[in-house]
Amino acid sequence: MSKLVTIYGGSGFVGRYIAHRMARAGWRVRVAVRRPNEALYVRTYGAVGQVEPVLCNVRNEASVMQTMDGADAVINCVGTFDKGGKNNFDAVQHEAAERIARLAAARGVATLVHISAIGADPAADSLYATTKGLGEAGVLGHFPNAVILRPSVIFGLEDQFFNRFAGMTRLSPVLPIVGGNTKFQPVFVEDVAEAAEMGATGAAKPGIYELGGPDVKTFRTLMQDMLAIIERRRLIVNLPFGLARFFAWWFDLWQSLSGGLIRSPLTVDQVRTLAHDNVVSDGAKGFDTLGIDPHAMSTVLPGYLWRFRVSGQYAAIKASAKNLKV
Repeated sequence: MSKLVTIYGGSGFVGRYIAHRMARAGWRVRVAVRRPNEALYVRTYGAVGQVEPVLCNVRNEASVMQTMDGADAVINCVGTFDKGGKNNFDAVQHEAAERIARLAAARGVATLVHISAIGADPAADSLYATTKGLGEAGVLGHFPNAVILRPSVIFGLEDQFFNRFAGMTRLSPVLPIVGGNTKFQPVFVEDVAEAAEMGATGAAKPGIYELGGPDVKTFRTLMQDMLAIIERRRLIVNLPFGLARFFAWWFDLWQSLSGGLIRSPLTVDQVRTLAHDNVVSDGAKGFDTLGIDPHAMSTVLPGYLWRFRVSGQYAAIKASAKNLKV
């Protein structure tokens, strides 16, 4: 019988790509999610019955244990950008990560892969990075041979980075950003999924790997590249951190007073995070160690950002038609 992997958060942006790769490698895949009825699409990643979404609440011990039953490998892709509510930073990125590792060790799971983030540090000034760091510490405390992956900002068809800002250009001639000089090293989601597959199958040695693509650019430059791809001219306005914190504080307050009905477009914690470069550290193990040649943004972004062009898929045809001589 083929081996079984349980992927917590396997229907999310990164998780679905990992689930697909594990299925193609011949593994049975159990996708542990809060709403399995909304994750039925993962069944198409393999043969009938090979990939199955199952109900799991990572905050519940019994739920995590049940979905881990019989697994040869475990991959934790669960993360959040919400600091409030039951599924907050600490509950999801710290406590749940540690719970999954502890139960995996207790049940004799062979390999564990944990998806973290560049900048994870228990002493960081943002709750996001702090809880990511505490989660890593909890994982290694119970499962020292875990493979921990720290990607920079991840791009791909369903990303919430380039898609979000490209969508904003449809509404305004101005594109506001925070941390315009902050450096990023965007990484393609398929490359992260390949690294996770290597960790789950034992092809990658235990340890922490920082994953960044071949391009290191400032936030402003990334937005300029994005605008060039979608063929739109917008004024990029870099908000000073002080002003951004002021706006973010009010946004956080509105979200709190509304009980979460009004979603904050910018949080104070995000402003703190944007004050720090998000690139691979000097000397860190990464794609080179894994033998993976990461994709450049220029080879991927045009393939899905075209829909934000004024003429969408017909932009190239219309541009070519202008050159026709009557």
